[in-house]
Amino acid sequence: QVQLVESGGGLVQAGDSLRLACVASGGTFSKLYMGWFRQAPGKERELVAAITQGTGIPYYPPSMGGRFTISRDNAKNTVYLALNSLETEDTAVYYCTAGSQGSTVLAMTPAGYDYWGQGTQVTVSS
Repeated sequence: QVQLVESGGGLVQAGDSLRLACVASGGTFSKLYMGWFRQAPGKERELVAAITQGTGIPYYPPSMGGRFTISRDNAKNTVYLALNSLETEDTAVYYCTAGSQGSTVLAMTPAGYDYWGQGTQVTVSS
């Protein structure tokens, strides 16, 4: 069983930056593909970024606009999400997630992941 603990959320102003971190325990981190999703009130959970197992090839949905960067440090069992040029529309709970399903190397939907953190709130004020 893998446990995920996120940190780094908070209240910031539009244009600011934040770096979220997610520490994993209970599994072999380098064999997990990882992702960050977010969910705003009244909206569906959406993929922000994902990264493959091992050395980590990132993937970003086109809708995210190129402002976010995902990375991983296998020595620290940690995945990061850098949020730059934040906008009020980025306000949401951000969730870290991990998966290890068969030969899958990266997933783009919640169903593709097996483990979820508790979420960290990011609030962007205007």
